[in-house]
Amino acid sequence: MAVAVSYCKPSPFLGQFPSHFGKSQCRHIAGTSVQGPRISALFWGSKKSAAPKEVDFSLSLGDFTLTGSTPEDISANEVRTKKISLSVVSSILEVSPNDWDACALDATGPEKYNPFLTHGFLSSLEESGSAVKETGWMPRHIIAKDDSENILGVVPLYLKSHSYGEFVFDHSWADAYYNFGARYYPKLQCCVPFTPVTGPRILIRNTFFKDQVFDIMVSALKDLAAKSQLSSLHITFPPENEWQKLKEEGFLQRIGMQYHWKNRNYKNFDEFLMDMKQSKRKNIRQERKKISAQNLTMKRLRGHEIKAKHWDSFYNFYKNTTDNKWGTPYLTREFFHNLGSKMGDQVLLVVAEEGEELVAGALNLIGGDTLFGRLWGCQPRAYYPSLHFEACYYQAIEAAIELNLDTVEAGAQGEHKIQRGYLPVTTYSCHYLMDEGFRKAIEEFLVRESTQVNLVIKLLHDSGPFKEGIHQTQENEVLT
Repeated sequence: MAVAVSYCKPSPFLGQFPSHFGKSQCRHIAGTSVQGPRISALFWGSKKSAAPKEVDFSLSLGDFTLTGSTPEDISANEVRTKKISLSVVSSILEVSPNDWDACALDATGPEKYNPFLTHGFLSSLEESGSAVKETGWMPRHIIAKDDSENILGVVPLYLKSHSYGEFVFDHSWADAYYNFGARYYPKLQCCVPFTPVTGPRILIRNTFFKDQVFDIMVSALKDLAAKSQLSSLHITFPPENEWQKLKEEGFLQRIGMQYHWKNRNYKNFDEFLMDMKQSKRKNIRQERKKISAQNLTMKRLRGHEIKAKHWDSFYNFYKNTTDNKWGTPYLTREFFHNLGSKMGDQVLLVVAEEGEELVAGALNLIGGDTLFGRLWGCQPRAYYPSLHFEACYYQAIEAAIELNLDTVEAGAQGEHKIQRGYLPVTTYSCHYLMDEGFRKAIEEFLVRESTQVNLVIKLLHDSGPFKEGIHQTQENEVLT
């Protein structure tokens, strides 16, 4: 697909830094023009990483008073919620699972339940040594409590010494800082580590004062970055409504693109195929036939069906993928065992067997209305034609139909997903930059980048895999 190939190359539309970039205190000499390095934005840049400096985080971020009258129908307990205190914790284990999960569930609502925001998932990352100081992810979560010690809000936050595992690429920004003699790292990153999944990042209990608590927590995040003399604060993969709120708080807005499958109340996989163009439908059927022709058996395992041997095998598959792509696995073997233990039936593991032997697998998590496809891998030095498509895309579609889920999120990147029924959707991120010269240059660049991304999304929709009538319906559903 020509448009997909062009999307993956550095764009001539991307902006350039002005000569005073990163040096907001220096005078600009009239009549001179120095061309700065070009930003490559969506794409991986240099892998330089400055050694992290020590940052002293105060445990207390201060006390705040909530203002405004309380409606008569609000409970007595909520009426007393007039003051809150904010603090930093160095591990999610300092917060009870019930308190953290109550904030996460109120932030999403039960119908949009997001398993990646739960205490179980985030604590698995920390306990397994995957998202910890030693790997460049120092937990610095923000907690808001009322004067009765009830937790009203939490923010998953990390002090980062690099930009890996984020899926919103700012390596070129770091290079620009470095080229002008400034430090980009450490920085603050508000996200779910290694997980490009959209979900609220400021997790607030559903109280009458929730909007005030939101504003206070965002202000505290900015103050924390400023007082700690950090270069920047980044909030990645928030939902669009949170993204818009953060714009009002002074954050720069950025967009990206993923590929999602939408369930149009399909009863089975064949009904989904009938919405595809004939050539795409034929191709998918041919790919699926290759699985049985190779004597492979596909299974979807949940909860107690997933044994320790499955996790050990899957870790080896995952490590094979990272060895081939990135060189270093982000996640440890212990992470997968912890995940299976803590998340239970929310985990869906697709496995491929050849005889009695496990040869490949794809990890998914089940949300309120979405199946989230996360990781894939197979045996080293093994090649099974079309198995990747079967395990990651077609099995996920079948599972979503079976579980009556609205969406399959198939992760970041991969234009090959389009012809298999996954259409591009917009993703969001917010960036708060301390240096005014840097901020101005990036702000101008992001405007041009957004225009480019929106154009690519439209072009990909226009050349999509669905029949004409279905194509228009799907496009409206995805872009809404």
